Amino acid sequence: YNKLLYYANFVMIKHEKSIIPEGKQMKKYEEEHYLMENIKDKIYPWVKYELRDSHALNGKNISQKDTPLIAFAGELTVLLVIQRGEDAYEIIKDNMLPPDFDIEQLYYTACENLARDIEFVVSNTWYGGFGIVADGHHEASSLCLQHIWNVCAEKLDDDLVLMVPSKDLVLFAPAKQEEVVGKMIDFGNEAYERSQDRISTELLIFTKDGKELLVYDKMQH
Repeated sequence: YNKLLYYANFVMIKHEKSIIPEGKQMKKYEEEHYLMENIKDKIYPWVKYELRDSHALNGKNISQKDTPLIAFAGELTVLLVIQRGEDAYEIIKDNMLPPDFDIEQLYYTACENLARDIEFVVSNTWYGGFGIVADGHHEASSLCLQHIWNVCAEKLDDDLVLMVPSKDLVLFAPAKQEEVVGKMIDFGNEAYERSQDRISTELLIFTKDGKELLVYDKMQH
């Protein structure tokens, strides 16, 4: 996969690592359960704003102090998860990775896994917009795959206004169809309020010509 397929500006959010006296005990990243060669094919990116997840095995208390986070578009961040079973995921923490591990390269690997393993389908909405359907865990992760949005923008021949109310819901509409965008916002706000794994009501725009994912500024469009 071409690395240009994936975007995130890779400004790591600063976090303080706990200072633990060095001992002779095995480090977590040395355990077989966390050896990179055993988990690298099952790592995926999850898009977040609020640092919590109702489904992940360790999702109740996610802290930027001990979790590698990748800055993404607008107020969003990306964290990485390991699939531990058909319906079980574990959020990657600092102590699961060797010192000085290349988090940017791991993000690319996670995106490649995502593109290989998860099927994304574009669905129609009742109000004339569109949504992304996957498996209930990775809908929001579709933001990490630029080729999805390239195809949609080309098909619709327009920039795309996007909304990610929750982990399992991504909505979008052609930017020129203002009435549809308005209905999408109303629908997205309602979904955000209902969701256990809410993400954001912030609007994003994918530009057809520039192929960039940006914060939507209505005054400029």
